[in-house]
Amino acid sequence: MIVPVRALPEAGLRRVPIQARSRKRLARVLEVADRLIAAEGVGALTMIRVAAEARISVGSLYQYLPDREAVIETLAALYLEQLEAKAALLLEIAHRERWDDPIGVLVDAFAQVYRDEPGFRALWFGKDFNEAARAADREHKRRMAVTLREVMLAQGAVADTEGLDIACRAAHLMGDAVMQEAFRCDPDGDPNLLQEAKIALRAYASQWASPPEP
Repeated sequence: MIVPVRALPEAGLRRVPIQARSRKRLARVLEVADRLIAAEGVGALTMIRVAAEARISVGSLYQYLPDREAVIETLAALYLEQLEAKAALLLEIAHRERWDDPIGVLVDAFAQVYRDEPGFRALWFGKDFNEAARAADREHKRRMAVTLREVMLAQGAVADTEGLDIACRAAHLMGDAVMQEAFRCDPDGDPNLLQEAKIALRAYASQWASPPEP
């Protein structure tokens, strides 16, 4: 994961660095933490190990991240921001292009995020979250459902009817659960589970389809 130096999340941080040099140092710390989790699991994440591999003192690390839980919370926020950025990009594209299979495009796009971010998979599957990270994840899912609704409307795949909001929230929760299981089974994503997710979500979305034009 490449950490955006100019847009570091505030979640988990004791204080947000102002100077460019300090922000770059913190971004390097988070990239190191991501690599450790991806390679060895969340259990490898200790403040001493992160500081050593980021080539900074433990004291400097504690200025920004007070403990291991703070590192996890900040990484979780970064992963969620990445997913939301992907959703925002898909919405932008959905307004410009018409897809033959919107559900297939969405499932494939987010499956690729899972493939590209082993640290994300390791952290999410370990569920080594504190309550703040869990709360952030719940709010993230609500925002993702809103974007899903906008994407499907932009594609003309659903009608803007009463109940669409909760339907998109349910669809996102179902798709997310199957996606996670697919990547627990296979680091590349179990293709059979991903295919079944597409089939199920297409069938569910068909209940909200726009009527054909006369």
